[in-house]
Amino acid sequence: MMTNKEKDIQQILNLIENDTDIIIPLGNGEPDLVLTAIDENPYHFTSLRIHQMLELKERNYINGVYPHIRYISYFMNSFARKAYLNGTCELIPNHFHQMPKLLEQTAKNPLVVCQASPMDEEGYFTLGTEADYAAYFIGKVPFILQVNEHMPRTYGENRIHISQIIGYIRHNAPLFEIKPSPVTDIDVKIAEYIAERIDHGSTLQVGIGGIPNAVISLLRNHRDLGIHTEMLTDGISELYKAGVITGKNKNTHVGKIVATFGFGSKALYDFMDQNDQIEMLPVNYVNDPRNIAREDNMIAINATTEIDFYGQCASETVAGKYYSSTGGQVDFGIGVQFAKNGKGFICIRSTTKNDTISRIRPVLAPGSVVTTSKNDVDYVVTEYGITQLKGKSLSERTEALINLAHPKFRDELRFEAKKLGLIF
Repeated sequence: MMTNKEKDIQQILNLIENDTDIIIPLGNGEPDLVLTAIDENPYHFTSLRIHQMLELKERNYINGVYPHIRYISYFMNSFARKAYLNGTCELIPNHFHQMPKLLEQTAKNPLVVCQASPMDEEGYFTLGTEADYAAYFIGKVPFILQVNEHMPRTYGENRIHISQIIGYIRHNAPLFEIKPSPVTDIDVKIAEYIAERIDHGSTLQVGIGGIPNAVISLLRNHRDLGIHTEMLTDGISELYKAGVITGKNKNTHVGKIVATFGFGSKALYDFMDQNDQIEMLPVNYVNDPRNIAREDNMIAINATTEIDFYGQCASETVAGKYYSSTGGQVDFGIGVQFAKNGKGFICIRSTTKNDTISRIRPVLAPGSVVTTSKNDVDYVVTEYGITQLKGKSLSERTEALINLAHPKFRDELRFEAKKLGLIF
């Protein structure tokens, strides 16, 4: 028997008013059944705006098929990327920790629609793999839940009571999984430079990809690491199971893994389920540079697609075209600067396109946008070495970055540096 808040899909659609700003969490917070119903019944509405980071599926409204349904992205996956380049969706620049405030300012009639774990005996659901920006709105705006038995029940500040929602629908489906990125020899070389600079007892922020995976694999002999990261990954769960992560030296949330979302394999989601050692907290807390700075020996590991002689990092464009967005790179890059003994690492493979293009450039490619500014870069790492740009002059930066470039490009880069008056 359905409770008065359990609905069928037509009733769910009826709960969504015209001119609503629908806020969708990123990743597995995406409620597929509800969004598919909106996509297949677009003229049930006269006007909708859908706000989301990191979509999981291609939908007609993302591609601008329905002019009265506007899709607004804050960090693009492949489907929104294609739509953005075709001019059918919009991208709002942001720092991840500012997402809740941005949504408060831009969403006139907000409604959060998200996936959740089943209700417990006290009437609470959890947002499972998510806290992100959605958890911030619990108790502040209406919620509609798509309840999925595959969503792990997690701890932190992502619980929502049945009294705080306007309706829910049951829909069980396996969560989206991402396969671990393959680790190359270049990834390992870059990771080695980073791992040797991570002290026992440090607190880490790590992302996704071959280089972070390689770093994780090199930390198995470290002791008492802590985690304060936006994204919880399989590598973190493996280090925890190996006894490397204890968090006992953290200044905040001692002994706990702190994250704002999790994305990986089913093994990761099983690790998160009912695990009270993990605290899923809203992104305005986790990614706030002031909170990141409270941890001593804080380590931030991020990647970029190209860097120029000044140290400017273009991490969200490729060849001058938008690829993703800022995410939390700057949040953590600034946070570690204020942390006692904090270190920020920007990782970059020296070349692309089979060694035909240098990713270290005199100036960024036309159309590129700066993600991490020259003033906020700390360490830069390629397979040819590591340098700390912080405290270096422009000429010293230029020389150091040329030495991190692929040898086949160094003479050309030095020639261009002299033309720019950066070295003499």
